[in-house]
Amino acid sequence: MPDIRIDEADDRLLIRGGEAVLAEYVFRPTDVRLESPRPYFSPIRTLGGEVVSLFRPHDHVWHKGIAWSLPVVGDENFWGGPTFVRGEGYVQLPNNGEQRHLGFDAASDTESSRADVAASARRTERLDWVTEAGGHVFVEERTIAATTLADDAWLLGFGTRLRNVGDRAIPIGSPTTRGRENAGYGGLFWRGPRSFTNGTVLAPGVAGGDELRGIRSPWMGFSGRHDGTGTASTVVMVDHAANVQHPPQWFARAEEFACLCPAPFFSEEHVVEPGQVLALRYGVVIADGASDPERAERLAIAGAAALDGVLDA
Repeated sequence: MPDIRIDEADDRLLIRGGEAVLAEYVFRPTDVRLESPRPYFSPIRTLGGEVVSLFRPHDHVWHKGIAWSLPVVGDENFWGGPTFVRGEGYVQLPNNGEQRHLGFDAASDTESSRADVAASARRTERLDWVTEAGGHVFVEERTIAATTLADDAWLLGFGTRLRNVGDRAIPIGSPTTRGRENAGYGGLFWRGPRSFTNGTVLAPGVAGGDELRGIRSPWMGFSGRHDGTGTASTVVMVDHAANVQHPPQWFARAEEFACLCPAPFFSEEHVVEPGQVLALRYGVVIADGASDPERAERLAIAGAAALDGVLDA
């Protein structure tokens, strides 16, 4: 298994497996205000080199690989694009917020002298959440980590601690909590390659498509094929057992495009009081090859078992 390291290069981190770049984390985006500028992972690759993410698709330009994105933060939009308004539908409002990178703490990497034990790497980032009007909503401590799980799979770990720095309670929700049925997106959101459209959504004991949107599960996966090579890859997202609303409802699509999102605010708002911290952790397993529910569950179990270790290393 290749050793993992994280290098900093200008406006991004490079997550490397050996000499190959497995993912780029852009922490100083140049997006326009409409797209709610925020850090994102793109491109994201399997150990075999296949790209399993899509950046800024024309149908939703604010979708960027994997990003921590929240469409309903009180009256603010940290997702991008228009805001869903009850009784009116989607309306473009002057409320597109921004996640501003402040800096990284000291690097934390582990090395391994054993071929069967993978090295890991971790970075902790500090960010401000600022509204379009210039108000400060949250300060965030974000942890990004990675390790290999097997010769054909690696784990991207993501942890966040959001602290309400204002003097008002902040309800975090979704378009569903504001009135749009079965549209509870918001959280750690993955947009898959265009060739993954009509691929397979995976959950414990089941494989399907859009009909799985809204189910509760500790993990969910997606298996699709790539243009050009015709090979297949799998992405499995894991929700940490300590997260609010665990197991979460999932926002998933396959028919229009490929996406997954463990959505803790899918159908119920979560209120963060002044000074309170909301802590969440996720694992994303990126694997070569097609998967059925049984393989996806094995990947999810492996990812869940490694998650705390890499985030706390």
